[in-house]
Amino acid sequence: MTLQPGQAAALIASAHPLDSIAHDMLAPPLGRTLAIARRDEGDIIGLLRLRPGPDDAAAQLDFWLAKPFRCQGYLVEAVRRLLRHAFENQGLAAVSAAPAPPQHTRDTLLAEIGLRPDRGCAITRRQWLAEQAPPTILVSAVALIDADSRILLTQRPAGKEMAGLWEFPGGKVEPGETPEAALIRELGEELGVDTVQSCLAPLTFASHHYEKFHLLMPLFACRVWSGTPRPREGQKLAWVRVEKLRQYPMPPADEPLIALLRDFL
Repeated sequence: MTLQPGQAAALIASAHPLDSIAHDMLAPPLGRTLAIARRDEGDIIGLLRLRPGPDDAAAQLDFWLAKPFRCQGYLVEAVRRLLRHAFENQGLAAVSAAPAPPQHTRDTLLAEIGLRPDRGCAITRRQWLAEQAPPTILVSAVALIDADSRILLTQRPAGKEMAGLWEFPGGKVEPGETPEAALIRELGEELGVDTVQSCLAPLTFASHHYEKFHLLMPLFACRVWSGTPRPREGQKLAWVRVEKLRQYPMPPADEPLIALLRDFL
């Protein structure tokens, strides 16, 4: 919130010792100075300010936090919100901060919010956007199709995220693995069946944004394997005809694949 003159006076009169940066930020005019307040108590424990930089597209970040509240995450959360506002709403191209003396804890905080010393304690809008993007997770899945053209679904067991939903067998592609190799490994570990890469036909893929990550999932079709699929990790199995797949609740990433499987079969 924007700091008001009465709040500035109260902060100066408070028990928190103010350094030179804080005194400068409390000097009028206060139009660019923001207050960091605790949600429950509402007391002001810190200050933030973006000062115009060398051009209209850049700004200089100033901040101060009362000593009793340092290293508790208050400042990191507040600065991250301010950077989001600066880059998304104000359209700034870069934000920088004054470098700290060598081995000063200020550098640790600056690095945590993206203003790393190796970048000159600055971050560009492009760098900030790249660091906000959730990680992309590569998962390989397969439609095992039996002689009656039924497709195998597995139900996520209790205790796992999205427990109770039905999905195509598969799993995460580990570093150094191909999607085909990951499937061969997962089918053996989860279902006790063996297949080879030549029996995996690339069919389509899903690209879906979840809250904490983005999922990229190639889907293969497989009609040839050895062994009988059995649940080896506590999951339930179901052989389902393609026209009945929608009767089984699936994760959002899997649902769009049903229409493509119907056309394929």
